Amino acid sequence: MKSKLSKIKKICDEQGLKISLAESCTGGLLSSLITELPGSSSFFETSLVTYSNKSKISFLGVKKNIISKYGAVSHQTAKAMVMGLRLKTKTDIALSITGVAGPTGGTKKNPVGTVYFGIAVRSKNKYKTNIYKKYFSKKSRKNIQSDSAQFAIDLIHDSIT
Repeated sequence: MKSKLSKIKKICDEQGLKISLAESCTGGLLSSLITELPGSSSFFETSLVTYSNKSKISFLGVKKNIISKYGAVSHQTAKAMVMGLRLKTKTDIALSITGVAGPTGGTKKNPVGTVYFGIAVRSKNKYKTNIYKKYFSKKSRKNIQSDSAQFAIDLIHDSIT
């Protein structure tokens, strides 16, 4: 994980890229991992822990009806989170995470371990946005959060290499 973060830093520094995050179920873990890296302020711009629905709505501009209709843990909410983050921060890379870390809160549609990721990457003044759904099975809350942070690092790494 550390070597990927170092590579992300190197590429971001060389290309002048900035990263912003909107974390929900990871509660700032990804931000913490990034800021453990000396010199991370050169590429790490903003992090919001939008854990509640209210914060997703007020800080990221997620429409209340998106959460009402699809739920906080959904493709639509992850997309709205990353789009709102991108518009607010204007960073080159914006990433959102929303999921069910457990041990409770799961449903048939989104059992504990279900996590959605949104990533928007700027290229030539246009953004390409992708949404991913992952299921981290039969693991503890801490493991789901850790696996989610690792997957997010992989997403960022793969989007710039």
